[in-house]
Amino acid sequence: MTLRYVAAQNWLMAETFESVIDWLAHGARSAPEAELFMAETCDRIVACGVPLYRVGVFVRTLHPSMLGRNFIWRPGEAVKAGTMAHGDEFDDEFLLSPLYKVFHGGETVRQRMTSGAASNAPFFADMVAEGVTDYIALPLHMSDGTVHASSWTTRAKGGFTDAMIDGLRAIMPSLTRMIEIFLLRLMAAGLLNNYVGARAGSRILAGQIRRGHTETMNAAIWLSDLRGFTKLSDRLSSETVVQILNAYFDCQVPAILAHGGEVLKFMGDGLLAVFPIADDASDATLVCKRVLDAAQECRVQIAALSHDTGKETIDGFRFGLALHVGRVLYGNSGDRLDFTCIGPAVNLAARIEKIAGSLGRSVVVSSLFNTYAGVPFSDLGEFAVAGFSAPERVYGLSDETTVPKAAAQH
Repeated sequence: MTLRYVAAQNWLMAETFESVIDWLAHGARSAPEAELFMAETCDRIVACGVPLYRVGVFVRTLHPSMLGRNFIWRPGEAVKAGTMAHGDEFDDEFLLSPLYKVFHGGETVRQRMTSGAASNAPFFADMVAEGVTDYIALPLHMSDGTVHASSWTTRAKGGFTDAMIDGLRAIMPSLTRMIEIFLLRLMAAGLLNNYVGARAGSRILAGQIRRGHTETMNAAIWLSDLRGFTKLSDRLSSETVVQILNAYFDCQVPAILAHGGEVLKFMGDGLLAVFPIADDASDATLVCKRVLDAAQECRVQIAALSHDTGKETIDGFRFGLALHVGRVLYGNSGDRLDFTCIGPAVNLAARIEKIAGSLGRSVVVSSLFNTYAGVPFSDLGEFAVAGFSAPERVYGLSDETTVPKAAAQH
């Protein structure tokens, strides 16, 4: 992070702790994004005469797969954002870290970095190796009673002075209020992205929440389900079924996201996702190839999936996936912000998925997807499609074979 905004605002040589507090109290309007806010806050504190070397902000968040987030600042570098997964709080690295005391007791932790400090925690050993002379962790007391953490280090000879520590403590209340605002924004965006998708999440945050707010979108459509799910549901406990579904979706969602897709809906064992394509279809071949890469990754991971119930090991999981390309109507289809895609193209994808089940194949694509993908598929023939006047020719992966219908029970 550079200080290119410093000269324009002319505060570098005149900053005081009081002016930093005033800037925070007025909303820190010059830094509207979290990383920019942290960078400017630290730069302003440095301008107060505090020789900061490394600053960290660590916050818990409300997220299905993420326990918390961290933001690390160092002078002259861009702020680095990271995440902490659920379960990491039980690792020795966290239990031995000074932040454990902050999160669980609201304590302030001060540690002079002498040679003996390295034996207290792995983190301190790293700091000693980097030449840090002083460390202090200060709690961030949020308005809802929760406690988050901040850490401050210096490499200055002699460490922080009492005046510097007093200045940091004075800033904490105003800094905490601003961090809480950014945290709430991050939590809102994260939850929306997880439960309605990133594209829908941005629309909701932009205020497009009224029923009927829709747009048309050209996309590759992904519609999949788990083969044999009904039988599994009948013979296994509900808890086990949920665990299997979570593991099954974990085989798909990361691959879909990594290849440019957006998951819109989970429907029991079904999953609906879209991969946006330019309106003129100029990138359709590239997108379809990314979709196929994601499909192959999912296919491998699902084939390797197994689940130990304690009484038996369940494996041999298979999925069915239909891929199609077309225009869809995208938006809020109900009063509960149910953002989804509808239209004939989605309906056709659903019908093709049923064909995949009847043929016992994992991946079946429409004739249009086959045209755009530009890779060799096996021609599986034409099939009558309920609700459509013309039959649809479908294609399958060349390394799969059609299984007789009786042996490919859905």
